[in-house]
Amino acid sequence: MKVLLTGRSGQVGWELERLLDDVVATDRATLDLSGEGIPAFVSKAKPDVIINAAAYTAVDKAESEKNLAMHVNGVAPGILAGEAKRLGALLVHYSTDYVFDGAKKAPYVESDATAPLNAYGESKLEGEQRIRASGCRHLILRTSWVYAPRGRNFFLTMKNAKQPLRVVDDQRGVPTPSRFLAEYTISLIRKNAEGLLHLVPSGETTWYGFARAILGESAAITPIRSSEYTTAARRPANSVLDNAKARAILGGNLPDWRTLLTKMHG
Repeated sequence: MKVLLTGRSGQVGWELERLLDDVVATDRATLDLSGEGIPAFVSKAKPDVIINAAAYTAVDKAESEKNLAMHVNGVAPGILAGEAKRLGALLVHYSTDYVFDGAKKAPYVESDATAPLNAYGESKLEGEQRIRASGCRHLILRTSWVYAPRGRNFFLTMKNAKQPLRVVDDQRGVPTPSRFLAEYTISLIRKNAEGLLHLVPSGETTWYGFARAILGESAAITPIRSSEYTTAARRPANSVLDNAKARAILGGNLPDWRTLLTKMHG
């Protein structure tokens, strides 16, 4: 199985490159998803599987860079999908909990209506739609609150922040380690999974709960409301993803987010 991997320097791409055997791994310097060179590169690589781990992920900055976010997250996945269709390859693509508006009280399932609140979510939803419209074999994995011991993410921000801290406590989601995503992505490919799946650990929390779990009970953290912390992009109040469909394919429960965070600390 020859794999073409985009986004090798990102949190998930970094993990995937180390877990895959026959892989052509690219970064922005070798394959710029905002540029024109995608078809030629894919044609030359002739992969059996394309894993698109590259993305525009600056949620707030996307509000002022909508065209760039849309090209990288929306247009480029559609181009990759067209090439996958031509080659008969499987396209694996990562999407986000931010395709939802957060109005639902219960965890979101794959069939729930999408209604993104921000430009980042709109661009990721466009990517999903273009992939489906292409008719290629695809596996779209929606995930949330991705973190790792490298890169830029909430986990490292909290670890390196000076206390006291004020952290939002009215947005719910599922913290997801990049290693978890990489390992279960490969498991799903091996099980010939296709379509749309929510891939997150079990359980849920708030940003405040996540911060408290990272720093410990003695840390000086005050819970605040979203209205007290202004950001350029609106976030959904509830973006908890239901992972039952992925669990059924993988054949067992997925680990709890707290268990995975404890391993990260270890």
